[in-house]
Amino acid sequence: MKNIFLLMILCFPILLTSCKDDFGTFYEDNRPAVPVTFPGTTTYGFNPYITKSIKDSTSAIEFTLSIPENSGRTIKEITRVSAGNSSINAGSVANATYIAQPIAGNGTSVKFTTTLVEFKSKSAANARLVTANGEIAFMFLVTLDNGETIIPVQVRVRLTP
Repeated sequence: MKNIFLLMILCFPILLTSCKDDFGTFYEDNRPAVPVTFPGTTTYGFNPYITKSIKDSTSAIEFTLSIPENSGRTIKEITRVSAGNSSINAGSVANATYIAQPIAGNGTSVKFTTTLVEFKSKSAANARLVTANGEIAFMFLVTLDNGETIIPVQVRVRLTP
């Protein structure tokens, strides 16, 4: 019993010194200096989304990307767009080919517009994703006026019957 008590007393200082906050590159959020928001979307949890009926496949799906006016920056363009299922990630944006030409920004905002018909035409895999109660997702590579690039969070379209 005496040995156990002695061992606990010796281990206690080690325990106290080993519990430090270790926040670094891999333990913190990678937040850009200029945040991008999606006005007009709904957020429950993490990813902003809009709702769209699959019966209305030719009407526009629109996302407005916006940065704060007091950031001192403007949006030059949406350089690339990645589209697919909800498992797309930031790594897929660099080589994305959803848009043929960059979409020019308008001050601190830019609007991305597409349709379900266009989404389905991009690939056979995309065509299979447009189902009732399904979700499709988009990610953007946004270029600011100073050349800085930002990849905002994924945005989704929840599909209803």
